[in-house]
Amino acid sequence: MNMQTGMKLSVAETALCEAYDHAIGELPGDGAVLAARDVLISDFKDAGLPTRRVEAWHYTDLKALLRAVPAFDPAASAARFEPLVEGSTVLSVVNGVADGRGSVEGVTLRTFADALADGTAAGGLVARDSDDTIGRINGAFVRDGFVLDFPAGTELAAPVEIQTVQNAGQVHTRFPVTFGANARATIIERHAAAGDNAAFVTTISDISLAEGADITWVIFQGQGAADTHLGQIRITLGTDAKLRLYVINAGGKLVRQEIHVVVAGEGSDLILRGINLLGGETHTDVTFTVGHDVPNTTSTEVIRNVIFDRARGVFQGQIRVAPDAQKTDAKMSCNTLLLSDEADFSAKPELEIFADDVQCGHGATVIDIDHVQLFYLMARGIPENKARAMLVNAFVAEIVEELEDEPLVEALEGVIAGWLDKHA
Repeated sequence: MNMQTGMKLSVAETALCEAYDHAIGELPGDGAVLAARDVLISDFKDAGLPTRRVEAWHYTDLKALLRAVPAFDPAASAARFEPLVEGSTVLSVVNGVADGRGSVEGVTLRTFADALADGTAAGGLVARDSDDTIGRINGAFVRDGFVLDFPAGTELAAPVEIQTVQNAGQVHTRFPVTFGANARATIIERHAAAGDNAAFVTTISDISLAEGADITWVIFQGQGAADTHLGQIRITLGTDAKLRLYVINAGGKLVRQEIHVVVAGEGSDLILRGINLLGGETHTDVTFTVGHDVPNTTSTEVIRNVIFDRARGVFQGQIRVAPDAQKTDAKMSCNTLLLSDEADFSAKPELEIFADDVQCGHGATVIDIDHVQLFYLMARGIPENKARAMLVNAFVAEIVEELEDEPLVEALEGVIAGWLDKHA
């Protein structure tokens, strides 16, 4: 629990509180929305940014790491990117404002600013729990995003890419998405910087899969070298729903990506794959929880991390199995290539099981490059730096290759190869 009430506000905390006071007159929302925002910022003022004393943030002392927060910059300019996968439908939020040019055939689409203005978004502006710093900040400041409703039976031939692009200042977005029964779709959630100016970004995606929905959701975070990115994805799986969730972090100075899943329907299946590419003096934290609440469900989580220079990485993963959730099959692993003596990685896998007829397990490894394999490649005339890059690429490529969408696999492999060329 967060027990920081009454502590003196830091420079970053003060900046956020003052930013709210300055922005409240122009933030979209009816009376219910404004009341919800006031509650969230009041709770934030009381709790402050989390420190190591808060268990959920033990490895990411946000109060110490977040030294400053840039002000909103209405003059910042940026443009949306071409999609990662050719032929994708692009829905973009540029410098915090949704671009109304996109549409998806058969899908109900509106901006989150409209949902705030008519009050329908008010019920979602709540923190998950007492330690939900991202929920508090995002709910207090969120201005725009998209609300998508995929009707039952929807089948999309091409991916939908949801972009957030910024060049400076603060950007706070939200994306509530519902998939009806037996819907089929691939969604790419992409976060990118259009310049080198420091930005403070928060984003929350609320995803609900109805019975039989089969969804691939890819989060690609490629923020700028000076940016802070606080992301959260909240997921509910219905009966026989299947979600393939891929998370790739390849940018940002300070990153926290939270993934919270509730397995609420029998026969549902979660596949989580994560790749964290960390270099320089960055700090990236992926925190994951999955709650198996009903019988006969499955989940598998595999996280691969590549750490260079003085970067610091964190993976916290928790599998919870409720007393009634018999026949749960859940497995989690975290594998790390630590390629510098000055780099650091912390892994905290957890199992919390209250049922007796289950198969659950977790594991974590931290290794360097296999020198036998490196020697094998070098003995065949491959320069050492190239050989090392090949081995690192192979370590993460097998995760991406599990996807059955060839154009998407090629796009993600290109992103990973480009990052490794700069850092390996």
